Amino acid sequence: MDQPVQRDGYFDAQHCDIAEFRELIDRELDPGVVPGAHRIASNIPVYRVTELKNALLEQQGRRRLMAEWANVLMNHAGVLVLEGAYEDTAPIDLATEIYNRVMQREKAAAGGGADHFATAGANQRIWNSLQKLCLEDPGVFLDYFANPAIDTVCEAWLGPNYQMTAQVNLVHPGGATQQAHRDYHLGFQTAEISASYPAHVHDLSPVMTLQGAIAHTDMPVESGPTKLLPFSQAYRPGYAAYRLDAFKELFEERYVQLPLKKGDAVFFNPALFHAAGANTSPDIERLANLLQISSAFGRAMESVDRLAMCKAVYPVLLERSKVAQMPDASLQAAISACAEGYSFPTNLDRDPPVGGLAPETQKQLTLRALAEGMSPEAFEEALLAQSNRRGA
Repeated sequence: MDQPVQRDGYFDAQHCDIAEFRELIDRELDPGVVPGAHRIASNIPVYRVTELKNALLEQQGRRRLMAEWANVLMNHAGVLVLEGAYEDTAPIDLATEIYNRVMQREKAAAGGGADHFATAGANQRIWNSLQKLCLEDPGVFLDYFANPAIDTVCEAWLGPNYQMTAQVNLVHPGGATQQAHRDYHLGFQTAEISASYPAHVHDLSPVMTLQGAIAHTDMPVESGPTKLLPFSQAYRPGYAAYRLDAFKELFEERYVQLPLKKGDAVFFNPALFHAAGANTSPDIERLANLLQISSAFGRAMESVDRLAMCKAVYPVLLERSKVAQMPDASLQAAISACAEGYSFPTNLDRDPPVGGLAPETQKQLTLRALAEGMSPEAFEEALLAQSNRRGA
């Protein structure tokens, strides 16, 4: 549906038309758009990762799959599910043990904390679970993020050299639902600030971030998996609309929820109207690792000490590379989740683009060090020298 730019070039509440929005979300997903999907559930394509193994490891097949996923996220449902993203859930169980220890430690130290779109203290969170997992146990971190399916969907939406961040969310039985919302960037601004950005920035904001969640427990509907409104990301004034009562009410009438199994993952356009569901179960502790992946060209929400992470994982990577324990696709995925993959910003006086258009990235340095068999001590020295050149 064509939604022309407003005459004044801005979006706010006066530009929101519930009839236009309803027409968008009334659509049905055409199976021809998602030939790689195992099935369609409530307008959401579900991909069985075990059926995609060959495509994920073969360049042309991977490119076709990325094009399909990007089309779904931009123009169609706006959300997809990777069923069995982790065929082996042992890394999830090991990560869960670590996350539980971190939550207990942080809760004892600080008590409850703030949350997004929910009452403070209603859930338990680990901010920057990416870095905390890496520094607690680099081996578990590598096993967890050595996932070609997750790497592929991130690249499908954001291109290479994306910036991974993550936050663990634990919702106890009785935990209330979130408010319907859109996410970072403009979704995390007030209505007034959001409306001060021109319409074309509203179009740009969603393509700078990908939202995802990895299920660390089975999530039947009564445990409150994410409430999703397929096609809602296509409504251009949506950063104004989701705050309005009429749109909130329609969301509550029309949202869908899909049950997930441990090891499944869901990814969606951050402009999709969504909200965590209420945990009405008597005994399910719903645990998910919420991935927020940013374009190399944007600003991630969390500050991550990627230098410390690279120092922590390199000795494990080096040992595994010596005995070929990690296939190339898994190695690339794990390093992409850890190291900075983009050259900028940097200090070009100290870090000039010698022999190319851009200086060597942290990710490129890590891959080069592994290829050369660089010792951990030599790698740390090279890493620190690079950081100093960049002005970090």
